[in-house]
Amino acid sequence: MPGTPWVYPLGSASHGAWRVSLGAADSAAGAPGWAHTGIKVAGLAPGESLTLPAEEEERLVIPLEGALTVLADGTEYPLRGRSSVFAGPADVLYSGVRTPLTVTSENGGRFAVALAPARTSYPVRLVTAEQTPVELRGSGSCSRQVHNFGTPATLEADRFIVCEVLTPAGNWSSYPPHKHDEEKDGESSLEEIYYFETRPAAGFEAPDDADAVGYARVYASDERPIDVQAEVRSGDVVLVPYGWHGPAMAAPGYDLYYLNVMAGPGRVREWLISDDPHHGWIRQTWDGQQMDPRLPFTS
Repeated sequence: MPGTPWVYPLGSASHGAWRVSLGAADSAAGAPGWAHTGIKVAGLAPGESLTLPAEEEERLVIPLEGALTVLADGTEYPLRGRSSVFAGPADVLYSGVRTPLTVTSENGGRFAVALAPARTSYPVRLVTAEQTPVELRGSGSCSRQVHNFGTPATLEADRFIVCEVLTPAGNWSSYPPHKHDEEKDGESSLEEIYYFETRPAAGFEAPDDADAVGYARVYASDERPIDVQAEVRSGDVVLVPYGWHGPAMAAPGYDLYYLNVMAGPGRVREWLISDDPHHGWIRQTWDGQQMDPRLPFTS
């Protein structure tokens, strides 16, 4: 079981064929008040399939390792996969509400499904790796790579905002600490999910028993209590219901990946944030530093 309602180590949020199964309908499992976002992660043996029945939710299928075929609205969509989440973007598939999906992998693989309860239905859309904006954000030891395949500028959707972030060994991302837990000028109210994967960084001769680890921090921005200081490894999930969050830290020797799923009750689908006033000045230091030369991660 997780140590807190907001931290789910690998295996603590599994259900049936799903290695991770967390969503608004699972809030009774230990995440009080969770209502707007969800994530599922599964592995498929060669030729194996998984079906998600029609629900009042929108979804985004993201290959983590290997290629997939997704049957949606009677049409098959091949998704070119990747060797790992550190090999650059993959094709992803969006589906609107009341759309059943069947995911198959001819040669085996792993995938994630980001989801959000929604009302307005948008058509199925394939976003290819070539169509995915790759952003290099920050600089110096705050350099990271963002794949913006599910953000408002790229994808038409009802509620959620989805992206993935790759952080080279020793760097900090989700930094400076920031929040999006109020509907006000300059900020939107969004729950957020972090699904993590880690690996020994390229260029190191890591032993077979190396423990690829990262760290995640969430802390209170108002009277609502939250205090997360978590070690994270491949398959772990941290939920951010509110509060300042960051940094997500890649330990020296280990690269860090996370998939972000955000959605909230606000009228506008927009990622608007406030920096922790004690640390927001850090952004001003980036102008005098170079982007980390290890970026971008590619295949």
